Amino acid sequence: MLQMVNAEPHRRGREKAPLRKGLTLSALALGTFAIGSGEFGTNGIIQLYASDFDSSISLATYAVTAYALGVVVGSPLITVLAARLNRKTLLLGLIGLFIVGNILSAMATSIGALIAARFVTGTVQGAYFGAAAVVAAYVYGSGKAGKAFATVMAGLTVATIFGSPLGTAIGQSFGWQWLYIAVSALGLLAGMALYLWVPKSADLSGGAISRELSALTRRAVWAMIAVASLGISSIFAVYTFIGPYITDAAGVSKAVIPIALAVFGLGMAVGNQVGGRLADRFVLRGLVLGYALVLVFLVVVALGGMWLPALFVGLFGVGASAMMAIPSIQVLLTRFAPEAPTLMGAMNLAALNLANALGAVGGAIALSAGFGTLSTAWAGFILAISGLLVLALTIPRSLQRLSPAESVE
Repeated sequence: MLQMVNAEPHRRGREKAPLRKGLTLSALALGTFAIGSGEFGTNGIIQLYASDFDSSISLATYAVTAYALGVVVGSPLITVLAARLNRKTLLLGLIGLFIVGNILSAMATSIGALIAARFVTGTVQGAYFGAAAVVAAYVYGSGKAGKAFATVMAGLTVATIFGSPLGTAIGQSFGWQWLYIAVSALGLLAGMALYLWVPKSADLSGGAISRELSALTRRAVWAMIAVASLGISSIFAVYTFIGPYITDAAGVSKAVIPIALAVFGLGMAVGNQVGGRLADRFVLRGLVLGYALVLVFLVVVALGGMWLPALFVGLFGVGASAMMAIPSIQVLLTRFAPEAPTLMGAMNLAALNLANALGAVGGAIALSAGFGTLSTAWAGFILAISGLLVLALTIPRSLQRLSPAESVE
């Protein structure tokens, strides 16, 4: 009888552990969902706030650019300055700053004020993803860093399917300010979930600033940033121009655009999950496979995009294959700089925002040259090939320098 009594609490503890793990991961993903909804939702309300501020569309898009600049510049800086903080404390602080940034966005009375508010909000994204990836890896345990990062990214991919369209609809129905109010409320919910469910373990304590900065002296880290920026830009050479693909290339109603966006987002979600599993088993192969497949689907879009079924297949495939590579990029970055996993997560997101700009610019150049609507996919093809070339010339040699315990397949 004594053995049965003593065993019962242990059994209940084992039953609670998976629940606690699930709650922690859900809290992390809720934060990325809120962040992604605000980021992508802004694209859908540009015309609304441009009209309110009597601004041109070209000037209004600087609010989107300012957000990306905040990610690229601000997130790594915040990560380094907050190096000593426990990851839970850092996550709570970042969600607080996210809420403030979105409230300031909703209160903006000029286009300049909105641009400044979006920059502040953007500084959160990369730092949050980096810290969340560290916490997720701690929860999953050793050898599952790819799956951990994919879990964190899941909130962002879901935002492309549901959060962004819903946020845009809120802005169109009640005023663009309400998008940011709704996103602030999501941020508050995420903050409460993080406070309740993320453990404040000594294992999640920060370290010296010098340790984080030392990672930036490694050539392999910068090579991976180049690989990510070039290869993932292929996503945005397509995603940015989905509207013209539907109305001009395929020649169907603009009412189909939300469906096309959802198809692309669904592909991203699927690719993210597959990529997380590949990254933990065959990290380099997962990256190469993702980039190789994206080349195939870019050709499908470029050659068959005038036929709607082929366009949908291509959009799903580009989203899935490019996202398949992102967890591998994160794992490789942390292999090259294991002492700075949070900073590497922030740098990965910074690279993705650079990719956003590269893809949009590459596609715009193709259009300006008069090559036709679907030519943006060829621009993405060239960028992805460039990423593969940088990968082939730099990364295998860098992997050879790792110790056997750090090497990857």
